[in-house]
Amino acid sequence: MKFQNTKEFAKELDKQDELSSYRNEFCFPQVKGKNVIYFAGNSLGLHSKRAKKYVDEVMTDWENLAVEGHFYAEKPWWDYHERFANPLSKIVGALPSEVTVMNTLTVNLHLMMVTFYKPTSKRFKILCEAKAFPSDQYMIQSQVKFHGLNPEDAIVEIQRREGEHNIRLEDILAKIEEVGDELALVLIGGVNYYTGQVFDMKTITEAGHKAGAYVGWDLAHAAGNIKLNLHDWNIDFAAWCSYKYMNSGPGNASGCFIHEKHHTDTSLSRFAGWWGHNKERRFKMEPTFDPVRSAEGWQISNLPILSLAPYLASVEMFDEIGMDALINKRNTITSYLEFILQEISKEVNGSFEIITPSNQEERGCQLSVFLHGEGRSLFDYLMKNGVIIDWREPNVIRLAPVPLYCSFEDMYNFGQILKKGIVK
Repeated sequence: MKFQNTKEFAKELDKQDELSSYRNEFCFPQVKGKNVIYFAGNSLGLHSKRAKKYVDEVMTDWENLAVEGHFYAEKPWWDYHERFANPLSKIVGALPSEVTVMNTLTVNLHLMMVTFYKPTSKRFKILCEAKAFPSDQYMIQSQVKFHGLNPEDAIVEIQRREGEHNIRLEDILAKIEEVGDELALVLIGGVNYYTGQVFDMKTITEAGHKAGAYVGWDLAHAAGNIKLNLHDWNIDFAAWCSYKYMNSGPGNASGCFIHEKHHTDTSLSRFAGWWGHNKERRFKMEPTFDPVRSAEGWQISNLPILSLAPYLASVEMFDEIGMDALINKRNTITSYLEFILQEISKEVNGSFEIITPSNQEERGCQLSVFLHGEGRSLFDYLMKNGVIIDWREPNVIRLAPVPLYCSFEDMYNFGQILKKGIVK
């Protein structure tokens, strides 16, 4: 498609957009009496109108039924989380039995490491990417120390080459082969939070398994954003937050994947809890833990229903649309934003460097942009003029044109505001 940097062209793209009606499903903050242009869905997705409806249902049931809501609510709380299995499995490419919702992201990654990081004197190293999200770095460091190991010895970081923004696949594979039989675990973010680079999870997982290691993925920036096939890729485990691309609300519950090949493996350790016990016998209060033979067997506590309600509203919306339709729009709107940035750069004789890969197979809907010659003042100008974006030092802005609620006209209008901010 040959793009044009005109409002008329953008509006025509919106008319052709099969997902355009979903924009009305969301609530936009207002600046100067207008809806903002919202590019921060990679940090916190917008409030969906369905979310309030689902939360209100729970509040009403709590008011009218109290404890009996566990069994007699419109959506009984006892099995509320089971409603996620089918829609979530489609979003991440899994079997329904391989996914569940519980806790929050870093808690779930810690729990997964209890099971899948079992260091020995020979095999004890963890492979991760350099400049992973700090929470992952802290988590991995603390797990290594918990096992009495030195992080400098046990953690192997894959570095970017000098002068490059993204990590090369061949460097990851070479490092896996180099570490060899000392490698216990590969744990990488499926989409790098800073650059927006999507890693080849299938190939990396195969290489990790060939080396004899377990392979897990932090999908915080991947779930609801890119095409995933966790089951077919034979990934051991994964976890993701729900408040970014899946719009479940700030700090909300995490999703978790454990491949079915591990569900009946009694040799695997885990931190057990009541809610992971055989649900047919849960209320018999038996003294010995008998885990559910699915991902639910890793659950610990009964679920926070008020938190799950907006998440359920969102995954049902995803189920209506389907990931293929979302990704089709994502590719077009992200490419259009890339075009707009290039056009504005020409008009203002600026120097915007997009550090996210240009290959659509290596990115989701996030574009990370170096603002060479510009600084924090441009970010502040954009925010004051109704463009909600994300700043990362030293001078990078992250732009996420989420296909559920961003429009092509938003992309055009952003370009015009950006131009004014530079020439002001």
